[in-house]
Amino acid sequence: MQTQQQKKQYILALDQGTTSSRAIVFDAEGQIQGMAQQEFRQIYPQPGWVEHDALEIWESQLQVARDVLNELELNATDIAAIGITNQRETLVLWDKATGEPVHNAIVWQCRRSADICKRLKHAGHESTFRYKTGLILDAYFSGTKLHWLLEEYPELRQRAAAGELLAGTIDSWILYKLTEGRVHATEPSNASRTLLYNIVEGHWDQELLDILKIPASLLPTVKSSSGVFGETQLLGNGTIAIAGIAGDQQAALFGQGCFAPGMAKNTYGTGCFMLMNTGTEPARSESGLLTTIAWEINGQRTYALEGSVFVAGAVVQWLRDELELIENAAETQALAESVEDTAGVYVVPAFVGLGAPYWNSDARGVISGLTRGANRKHIVRAALESIAYQSRDVLDTMNRDAPANLQVLRVDGGATANDFLMQFQANLMQLPVERPAVTETTALGAAYLAGLAVGYWSDLEDIRHNWALDQRFEVEMPRQQAERHYAGWKQAVKKSYG
Repeated sequence: MQTQQQKKQYILALDQGTTSSRAIVFDAEGQIQGMAQQEFRQIYPQPGWVEHDALEIWESQLQVARDVLNELELNATDIAAIGITNQRETLVLWDKATGEPVHNAIVWQCRRSADICKRLKHAGHESTFRYKTGLILDAYFSGTKLHWLLEEYPELRQRAAAGELLAGTIDSWILYKLTEGRVHATEPSNASRTLLYNIVEGHWDQELLDILKIPASLLPTVKSSSGVFGETQLLGNGTIAIAGIAGDQQAALFGQGCFAPGMAKNTYGTGCFMLMNTGTEPARSESGLLTTIAWEINGQRTYALEGSVFVAGAVVQWLRDELELIENAAETQALAESVEDTAGVYVVPAFVGLGAPYWNSDARGVISGLTRGANRKHIVRAALESIAYQSRDVLDTMNRDAPANLQVLRVDGGATANDFLMQFQANLMQLPVERPAVTETTALGAAYLAGLAVGYWSDLEDIRHNWALDQRFEVEMPRQQAERHYAGWKQAVKKSYG
């Protein structure tokens, strides 16, 4: 356990997300002491393309870190370590000598490399990438974004070959800037999202680099997720160790204390991301889930299965902004609870296609089952239920592919505040759903990884004690009724295929 001296110190988590940069200070009990947040610009050069200004990301992240320390009147000596968590798959390419980006960051949502993925599939490379990386060939991941940059700008390819450039995901970029150019590194949870990292052998894969024509000299050194990466002197008087890094969804799995195989969490944000710890061997999916590295500690890799739902909380924004059926998200619970059911209405929010397990990019949104008696309340309830149905799709797939069936689902993210949705989720999955007291589990996971590395927490058991329940939603619906609802959903999904 912590000494009295350590108890006076805190852990600083830097949570670099898709729309904002945040900094959160945690104490030894995993409780939030302070938080600062700053949004930054979303850049859309043309339809389907998404970029960020990497310098703006860095400046916003540095600013919020300074803001939260100032607000709490803390200096460098009060912080035991820094943990970093980040939007995954977003790519930055920068000048090795000056530390200046040579192009805007290409965001994980960006579809510009979709044609490259099609060409790779036609050339017969899909099974090679699938086996070595656990991923599907999709524009979502970083490797084809980097290939696109080097193909599109021959001068960048020349500079890359000459060793003048560095590339990395956002964790590497933030680490490089925090250490003032001294450290170019990443860790396996982020590396495993690039299409370049061999998750079985644990290294950048030369065959994959050759296929994508990417020089290995661009890439960061891969270190353990929990360990000292370097130090920063940019936050007050003194140095602070940067001691833990993980991609946002893997960090949330860690922050939820899902340390044992078969434990899983579902994060309800703009989309939904369900991850299950599958232990020390990669579990292969035959059904459209991704195999990914969850974290690596003391040389021991832990793997996860991941299913992504593209539209979850975004369906509530659609109800508010496009349909104007509600004024704010908080209204949805009362509206949903004011009717007994959806009167047979199903909303399939396939606005950008369907993610796991369908991976159908041509599917489009539908409202089905409308009758003269259907009203606003039924549509709102059906929209909320769609989030639970899509999560059930992923869970069923996970139970087919994982070594052991799930016994309980831990949840986090903004939409978990909706008690109706959480209860319906438990009913539909026929599983208890647990919402923790601290729902900032992404930042908490990064804090835990950093704290473990410097002895702030002694071991996983120390961390496990911190996890506290806010509410447990027990199953209240007979299985037969749940299956009847779910069968209706599957019929509605077929209609979204057109």
